[in-house]
Amino acid sequence: MKQLLSFITIFIILVVSQNVSARELSAKKTDKNALQCAAFSPYVGKLSPDYGAHPSKELIDQLLDKLVKETPFRCIMTYGVMNGLEYTFSAAKARHLKVIAIIWLDDDIAVNSKSISSGIEVAKAYPQTIIKLSCGSEVRTRHDYAFDGEITRCINALREAGVAQPITTIDTWWEWCNRVTPCHQTNFGVQVDWIGINVFPWWENKHSGVFPCTPAEKAADFHMARIEDLRRTYPGKEVILTEFGWPNGPEGGTELNKLTSQHCSVAGKKNQALVVQSTFKKLAEKGWGGVVFEAFSENWKPSNEGDFGSYWGICQGEPPYACLKLELQH
Repeated sequence: MKQLLSFITIFIILVVSQNVSARELSAKKTDKNALQCAAFSPYVGKLSPDYGAHPSKELIDQLLDKLVKETPFRCIMTYGVMNGLEYTFSAAKARHLKVIAIIWLDDDIAVNSKSISSGIEVAKAYPQTIIKLSCGSEVRTRHDYAFDGEITRCINALREAGVAQPITTIDTWWEWCNRVTPCHQTNFGVQVDWIGINVFPWWENKHSGVFPCTPAEKAADFHMARIEDLRRTYPGKEVILTEFGWPNGPEGGTELNKLTSQHCSVAGKKNQALVVQSTFKKLAEKGWGGVVFEAFSENWKPSNEGDFGSYWGICQGEPPYACLKLELQH
């Protein structure tokens, strides 16, 4: 009898251990299901967010259908919750897309207030579709520290409204490092649930004067190094690469590295595909999330981006909106 009980006990322990191991393995697999998203702005063709008509529901539907049909992305990041853009969330829900939603903040306080209110409204209306929220995108990059109070006001309003989604403010990795090297925390570190960083070695080559030449072949390593910097600086916080990419044209066009005076940045579809696919591969290996910039090219992009500003889309910004063929690892 004692031998039988011992056998049963050992059997139960083995079964429980196997179940625990199975759960642990399942958890590890789940951890590897990192976000793979595309930045989505429907201001294509002659549309501009600065003036004139806003994107129609029909256009948003058309672009999302194209993205779903021709690319592997089932997650988007959006730039604004007003001026017709709020339709994006119901359109995304209908297509089973997940959304990182940015509440756009700028220098008009009254407009910001409306944007925050609309952000709260859509966050509560689409809790299964909108999975993360951001109070602004590159507000510090555009305005120095002048509107830090607006970012904080937005974060506080979302908290007080009881929205369920994790909250951040998205900015360049340099701003999240408090503009120093090695990285130091900003005052937003304690306010946010996650860290959203934008990293573009293409523009680092042109403007920073800090890093040596980073060609397309080394862009993925550059992205990962910046994420590592921020993970060390903000321990315990999820860090998502909220914008990265490479221009697909003008084909063969180059930018000069400020530090080395080398023409190391070369635009083109081949290099764009290399940067996007190699970066998502490295992110997937770590179980980290990323957002490629951008889904559709935009002609309105600021003039300071030169000839390359309207070539960042993995899909063209003009009909028929043809998309780059990409294969992503999960």
